[in-house]
Amino acid sequence: MEFKYIKITYNSNIAVVELNNPPANALSTTTIGELRSAFKQLADAENVHAVILTGSGKFFAAGADIKEFVPAMGDYDRGIQMSELGQQLCNDIEQLKKPVIAAINGPALGGGLELAMGCHFRIAVNEAKLGLPEVKLGLIPSFGGTQRLARITNMATALELILSGKHIASQEAVKHGLIQVTVSAEELMSTALTIANSFTEGNSMASVTRAIQSIVKGIHEPFEEGLKREKQKFAELFLTEDAKEGVQAFVEKRKPSFHHK
Repeated sequence: MEFKYIKITYNSNIAVVELNNPPANALSTTTIGELRSAFKQLADAENVHAVILTGSGKFFAAGADIKEFVPAMGDYDRGIQMSELGQQLCNDIEQLKKPVIAAINGPALGGGLELAMGCHFRIAVNEAKLGLPEVKLGLIPSFGGTQRLARITNMATALELILSGKHIASQEAVKHGLIQVTVSAEELMSTALTIANSFTEGNSMASVTRAIQSIVKGIHEPFEEGLKREKQKFAELFLTEDAKEGVQAFVEKRKPSFHHK
């Protein structure tokens, strides 16, 4: 499938999805639709074990395409639709059964930061600025930002950043747990690839996918429900060839040969 506003390249079993909607990689309705199609495609690709999401040029993503908001003013149903579209994209990414790493190459603002928060792991260049400035437009974050930021950091930090609308440096974002690693621009992609490989290389994708499901779904539900899913996923793995191979390899003191089944 060909895309106009994104590019997909591959590095072995790692797919790199690059936003390419200059000048600021705004998340227009069309761009969001392309991203949803791309992640569905990658979800079904057996040869793809992890995904890196990044931006082209100087921006990761500057947020939603504000020009699309103008004709929607006064239309409640259109507001619902625009929010749902962004929420669905971020949910698609978060619920992907493969690790998704946001490689934040520049400013990640508004919907751009919400997009990054949908990823499982976030790294950023030292110069990156992050923020949710929607209140300065008379709006609020609507791609899941009010919910994910509080879960990733805490309620007080989410209130401070959303109500002030301020931008913070990537180093400050690390202190809040919003970003895991900061690097130079030259190191960004090599670091992202190293992290992606650390999540998948030598591991069974049968177990990786179930670990992601257990963590991502569990954080949104009562503890007992999370424990229930955990034991179910653990038991499912007892039926896989990979678990049998992994246990046998451990006993025999050799490296396992996984087939991801």
